[in-house]
Amino acid sequence: MAEKSQHVVSVVPDDEGKEKFKKSEDVAFYRRQISGPNQMYRALLDTMVLTEKGAHFELLDPETQTRLMLSLSPCKSSTVRILIDEIQPVKARYRVPDVLTRELQCEQVRMEKQTEDCAILSWSSGYYQVCVWHLPFRLEILCEHEVMLMFNSKGKLWFDRLQKLPSEPQEEQAGLSWKETFRKFVDIKANGPSSIGADLRLHGFSHIYGLPEHSDNLQLRDTSNDEPYRLYNLDVFAYDLYSRLGLYGSVPLVVAHKPDRTLGVFWLNASETFVNIQYSPSDHQDDQTPPVKRRRMQPQTDVHWLSETGVIDCMVLLGPSPHQLFTQYAQLTGYQALPPLFALGYHQCRWNYDNEADVKAVDAGFDRHNIPYDVIWLDIEHTDGKRYFTWDPVLFPEPTRLLQHLEKKRRKMVVISDPHIKADPDWSLYCEARDGGHFVKDREGQIYRGVCWPGESSYLDFSSPVTRAWYSRCFSLDKYKGSTPSLFVWNDMNEPSVFDGPEQTMPKDAVHYGGWEHRDLHNLYGFYQHMATVDGLITRSGGLERPFVLTRSFFAGSQRLGAVWTGDNVASWEYLKISIPMILSLSLAGIAFCGADVGGFVQDPEPELLVRWYQAAALQPFFRGHSAKETKRREPWLFGEEVTVAIRTVIQQRYSLLPYWYTLFHYAHTSGLPPVRPLWVEFPRELSTFTVDNQYMIGGALLACPVIEPGAQEVKVLLPGSTEIWYDICSAKAYKGGRTMSLPVTLETVPVFQRGGSVVCRSTGRGTCTAEYHKLPLAITVALNCQGSADGELYLDDGHSFSYRDRKAFCLRSFSMLSGRLLCRPANKDGTFGCETAIQSVTIMGLKSKPSTVSVHVSGAEDISASFQYNEACRTLTVNSLNLSTLMDWEILIS
Repeated sequence: MAEKSQHVVSVVPDDEGKEKFKKSEDVAFYRRQISGPNQMYRALLDTMVLTEKGAHFELLDPETQTRLMLSLSPCKSSTVRILIDEIQPVKARYRVPDVLTRELQCEQVRMEKQTEDCAILSWSSGYYQVCVWHLPFRLEILCEHEVMLMFNSKGKLWFDRLQKLPSEPQEEQAGLSWKETFRKFVDIKANGPSSIGADLRLHGFSHIYGLPEHSDNLQLRDTSNDEPYRLYNLDVFAYDLYSRLGLYGSVPLVVAHKPDRTLGVFWLNASETFVNIQYSPSDHQDDQTPPVKRRRMQPQTDVHWLSETGVIDCMVLLGPSPHQLFTQYAQLTGYQALPPLFALGYHQCRWNYDNEADVKAVDAGFDRHNIPYDVIWLDIEHTDGKRYFTWDPVLFPEPTRLLQHLEKKRRKMVVISDPHIKADPDWSLYCEARDGGHFVKDREGQIYRGVCWPGESSYLDFSSPVTRAWYSRCFSLDKYKGSTPSLFVWNDMNEPSVFDGPEQTMPKDAVHYGGWEHRDLHNLYGFYQHMATVDGLITRSGGLERPFVLTRSFFAGSQRLGAVWTGDNVASWEYLKISIPMILSLSLAGIAFCGADVGGFVQDPEPELLVRWYQAAALQPFFRGHSAKETKRREPWLFGEEVTVAIRTVIQQRYSLLPYWYTLFHYAHTSGLPPVRPLWVEFPRELSTFTVDNQYMIGGALLACPVIEPGAQEVKVLLPGSTEIWYDICSAKAYKGGRTMSLPVTLETVPVFQRGGSVVCRSTGRGTCTAEYHKLPLAITVALNCQGSADGELYLDDGHSFSYRDRKAFCLRSFSMLSGRLLCRPANKDGTFGCETAIQSVTIMGLKSKPSTVSVHVSGAEDISASFQYNEACRTLTVNSLNLSTLMDWEILIS
């Protein structure tokens, strides 16, 4: 959400003739590190000690006599942690809490070799090694004696020591800055410059991804001659396209990929961070040298991290496969929360639905036009004067009745709850927060005040566990008047957004719980509000019901809390296009439940754009239409019958595919695999897929290529895999992989292909929301590969509670076809779940000849002969009227 008068695009100068948001040249610690001399650290190998958690040794900068301690911890999940801190700081430096989900299980190392120049350590039967070089200090990680990564390859290790505050802090001079000014804002650093930095060289890699959130390509760009990637959570309205400046959330993870390995680097730091990427060419280019004599060079990529404060806490994830890397990262920061099933349905939102009658009319409109949906949302105008946890007494006088009206239709409501609290001494919640010490303080120790939607506001200090607990209790049904168990929550403006603050956020010298400055934990602020809100909804249900909370600001680990969206986008074709690589980047960095506002938050989409956006968003994890209050109303039936039909069709298709989506989220929850994936994740050896970011995989079975060009009459689709078969899900026509094909399209066309060798389950029939679709029978689509085989799985539970976790009340079934026999068997014998879900039909694509008989065998029953239809043109067999239980073992024999 954005304020029309306050928010401006970052390239537009403000009224002082200066830009609102900083670039790297405006940031003192970045200038100092980039222009300053390298600090020539030595590894003091004679200080090395081997422990049960790895090894540690001292680093020395002879010039400044700075002494640091480096701890090296190889972990059992094929992860290596490099932690560097001052040995005797004037005070403890900030170490990011609450993001890592557990204490890492470390491997013991052994010394393979030690000389004056280097020490070689190994673990895991010698498969991995680390080589530590004395002078200049550098650290190499090797796999089977081949260097994969070098830490401090260019000698850019940087570590400002904390100092005691002088009586008169000085402006930046002589390379040191105790006081920094941006526009009218003055930032006083309590312990002086405290920045850190380090560079890593990734050997053999020339494709790097990650570092959300940026409105940029999927593959990170070389920053040698341009702005670095900035990780600093900011409220940026109608953000610039193809920009590396910070947006609403930050995940300091880069993912490097080459055909035989995927590797990750996780930089655990919550302060302002910049990342420079420099690719080196794979060929030594020289126009004067004949091609046959050109020296082949191994590609490499240099990644330089620079953060304002904290410690160096760098984790290298060793893969080697993309799927293994996702699991390694999830083991560090947490697995994607399993959402309640309703959250995977369609959400209808606007800033703002006017009143209770308006909400009921919109709700009725979906039923009248036979369009399923699950959740209607209310923005800030539903509150009493922008006071969260309240309702406007005129516009929403009977919220409980309104919620009950929706509940009768098995639908939900989401309301907004922002981190700023109106500074109103007559409001009991404000007084309770003030008296309980729950607000962030300014550098003088007074309650910090800034301007946001309610006007003058104070900001809850969610870094405090006491404040989080207090905030969580605010969601109890007896305290949050007008709420019911079907009310869920949306955290917005939680970067935090401060309209009159530096860069429209909180001053870095504001003070949080524990005496930490805001600069230490800025990028964690939204993460902590998200955590407190999730805890509140779980507490409200007595720990029984899964919460749903959407957040705009996020950090590493936010995936275990809920969903994220890409913020204040614009109704244009370019923003539709950029939404795909943005969602793929989030998915690669663990934030799997993500989406973009359908149609664009600001401005008015033309009907064709709106249809194409619905088509694309229906194939992405979080599916919400949302628009600003200045825009024209945008309910799906307001643009004429052709548009209504097209939108209804894709929303219904989304709902029919929910069994597949839900199964994918089960795997995200248990193994870290994101539901949507760049093509290279499924085809890691195919170079042609490495830069594709306009199409993607949904799980391992479906390939989506949304139409994102106006007036398109055809689209080009890359079908990977020379040995693969791809089936158009509408026509069942088969295409060989390993090529790019042109596909004719109309306004109704949504190019999706099912991969040969896969099985996909869909709901049959129609419903008004997920609760009704959840009861419908299923249709199975089997897509045969070249060997005539296929397999897939289906996950079922009650869709809303934690019983799947606490009581093992779930069912995971496996479908496999080989040699003309389709089997249904348990994929996991741990769970027991009673349901009446039945398989109504089976369609098999790619069957080369018409069978003579199709028989069905169910355990404990006689075989029956099934009627079937065979389409010779597209080689498709359909078996209907089956009524087979998903919980029973059965098989279908085709002969």
